[in-house]
Amino acid sequence: MAERSPLPSQLVVRAAATTPVGAVRAAGRLRAGRGLPVAPLRVLDSYAAVYLLAGSGRYADAGGTRTALAPGDLLLLFPGLGHTYGPPPGQTWSELYLLFDGPVFDLWRSTGLLDPARPVRRLEPVDRWATAFERVVADLQRTDAGAALSTVCALLSVLADAESTPPREDAQADHWWLSRASALLADDLRREQPLDAVAARMSMSYDGFRKRFRRLAGVSPARYRALRCIDRACELLAAGELTGRQIAAALGFNDEFHFSRRFHQITGRTPSQFRAALPPLPHRATISSGRGDSRPAGRVTREPPSTRGVDRR
Repeated sequence: MAERSPLPSQLVVRAAATTPVGAVRAAGRLRAGRGLPVAPLRVLDSYAAVYLLAGSGRYADAGGTRTALAPGDLLLLFPGLGHTYGPPPGQTWSELYLLFDGPVFDLWRSTGLLDPARPVRRLEPVDRWATAFERVVADLQRTDAGAALSTVCALLSVLADAESTPPREDAQADHWWLSRASALLADDLRREQPLDAVAARMSMSYDGFRKRFRRLAGVSPARYRALRCIDRACELLAAGELTGRQIAAALGFNDEFHFSRRFHQITGRTPSQFRAALPPLPHRATISSGRGDSRPAGRVTREPPSTRGVDRR
């Protein structure tokens, strides 16, 4: 794609004025940008927006986000969040960038309009969005009264339009990611693998993994694994082949008391109460629970009661 712009190829503009609501501090256009080193991660004191015009590369941050970048991607950077980005070694890309800060941008962040968990927006066609950002850069070069506020408003308008576009990750990608993450958590109900190790298997930091999982599943990874563990306990209790002590050991609890307490926290009933509420099945042997009571033994052919509907916070 031929790049057309009223701006020089290596322009850097810095603002001298500010406003009570914020300011666009600097902006520029780089035709042969090389990005940042992989380590150490850079940390900014302000917000930044980088719009990729040509070339490709990658982005990673301390929150666990790792993603490829292509022309048409808007990269939002946040104060205090370590990050790195750039083209592959030995290559360059073309970008427009802006640095900005102030109360209005902090407000947008606090309400989720600017979200560190969603640092990339897909904005196409490139020519249209490049022109929109170039207007902001052109405003920054003005010296008349009110120019600083006009520049902030122009940037807010572009960011508002960007926010209304669909997120870069489509529903299919989210579905695949959540299915994979859920399977890893459900395969380790004994909690022998720390959650940060599960996150590492998804090539993420635990903080980034936790935030994305909670956004998609509605519960934290730890809560999800606890719920699946109790679901499995319900299945084993309904099957009637194991005592409470054996179920506790099978699911990695320290002892039967710990298992019973956790079961009650999630379902509102103790394991014994859960078993007592099961409909009786004829012609079954009995087993000892380890506390002197007896329950039917043998596999149940009906569906066990579900923990759906219980408190899942």
